[in-house]
Amino acid sequence: MKSWATAAPFVVAALLLCPAEPVPAQARHMGEAVTGRLLVTGSSTMAPLVSAIAKRFQALHPGVHIEVQTGGSGRGLADARQGKADIGMVSRALGDAERDLQGLPIARDGVAVVVHKDNPVRALSDAQVVGIYTGKLGNWKQVGGRDAPILTVTPEAGRSAPELFAHYFQLSRDAIKAQRTVGDNALRLKLLAEQPDAILYMSIGEAERSAQSGAPIRTLPAGGVAATSRNIRNGNYPISRALTLVTRERPTGLARAFIEYCVSSQITDIVVAHDFVPYLD
Repeated sequence: MKSWATAAPFVVAALLLCPAEPVPAQARHMGEAVTGRLLVTGSSTMAPLVSAIAKRFQALHPGVHIEVQTGGSGRGLADARQGKADIGMVSRALGDAERDLQGLPIARDGVAVVVHKDNPVRALSDAQVVGIYTGKLGNWKQVGGRDAPILTVTPEAGRSAPELFAHYFQLSRDAIKAQRTVGDNALRLKLLAEQPDAILYMSIGEAERSAQSGAPIRTLPAGGVAATSRNIRNGNYPISRALTLVTRERPTGLARAFIEYCVSSQITDIVVAHDFVPYLD
């Protein structure tokens, strides 16, 4: 697979800056004039993030128009391959079937199973999580906790966490038998604070920030690995995936300037605000 990057952020930067073609001036000096149009299509998970980045990029360069369309990772791959889009969005790493494409991860998505900090359960196996969310296990006593019914909580459909959660645990959305569906992270955390016997799942980045702010929560490990942003970055945490921009050829001109902006420290706050894990601290 041809890829712009396979490891740490400094490798990403090095690979982007080292091709024979000079780096566009607009990529080095964001105050200079840049004009043109880009079409970016694909992953609905990535679309809000890329749209927010594009909005900031366009504010820096009024002569640029970037249109972001959804349609799924499959569309992102197909459109990039066929030249229908300048850039595709794919919410996973590229595989052997995409050897003809160039790919660069701009962030990572990771999901943690979360319980109340006073819950005595310190870990759940994958089978136990599946049992809880399919209704086969309904009492904390069945998984080593206190004798209390488990209140299962899930985000609403259309968010990134349910998609990644279901994929990792090999569950269809219909198989998940959550008792409460709550869309907003803050509302789910409020529910958990009020219902100490609840269980939910959410982005690791948001869970870390909430715990640091005093929310009464604890993340559970997955596969024996602690649910932390650091473990997502180093590739050890299993419930995670790369969020990847793809092009048919090595990008040039405006496409390259925008992609370089997407992996710069200038958009780290946007990545965090969308509950993803940046490649740059």
